[in-house]
Amino acid sequence: MKKSRAFLKWAGGKYTLIDKITQYLPKGDTLIEPFVGAGSVFLNTHYDRYILADINRDLISLFTIIKSTPQKFINDAKLLFTPQNNQEQAFYQFRELFNQSHDNYERALLFLYLNRHCYNGLCRYNSQGDFNVPFGRYQKIYFPEKEILFFAEKAQKAKFICGSYQTVMKKAVKGTVIYCDPPYEPLSTSSNFTAYYANGFNNQEQQNLALLAEKIAAKYQVPILISNHDTTNTREWYKKAIIHTVETRRSISCDGQGRKKIDELLALYQ
Repeated sequence: MKKSRAFLKWAGGKYTLIDKITQYLPKGDTLIEPFVGAGSVFLNTHYDRYILADINRDLISLFTIIKSTPQKFINDAKLLFTPQNNQEQAFYQFRELFNQSHDNYERALLFLYLNRHCYNGLCRYNSQGDFNVPFGRYQKIYFPEKEILFFAEKAQKAKFICGSYQTVMKKAVKGTVIYCDPPYEPLSTSSNFTAYYANGFNNQEQQNLALLAEKIAAKYQVPILISNHDTTNTREWYKKAIIHTVETRRSISCDGQGRKKIDELLALYQ
């Protein structure tokens, strides 16, 4: 079956692992994703309803706008995707405009522009909440029109929420399935991307997520699947779950040698 790509680039995106994730995702009426990211799992599954959440307000605002006015958004966003705007000076001007803007629609347009033009499609903010990823220096920029249209069509089944994983997971009732894709336990200190948004996701949060998953699965008979790196820590955190090991390639690395195969795990609470 042909897989659908997300319209955003995303660190830790699940496009390459979709087949393995869907193999272990239980059936149900509604899928809840507390860490939706670019939405690859949402785009490649077939539930009746979706509750899709993230703590990144810009991301959820963008998704909500595309759900309601996809064609207007595409027409306006296209105006930013020109050869003149794929230059360092223009990029930093738009980045500054984004950081100063308080208009949700303008920020949504600029968020897409920054995502496709910045280094490796990273989404990172400084302690003041300013987007601070540098210019990506791509020769050619792809405008993801068909991917946006597909997302907008599928989004008619979805409710988007800006909120914490604790808040969103507590919305689960029988018939719901939860898929959690938290910021991963780093394999080394140099690969720590957990501060991709203003509030990082440390080991205490990782443990809290595992305990909450265990509790909700037991109390409400709601199956929960969590993905993460396969490490000593994650094996300990998810010791009450059924563990499946999957192999993937590192998606972000500064040196070419870093793009090697690594083990991830899928922890299923049911």
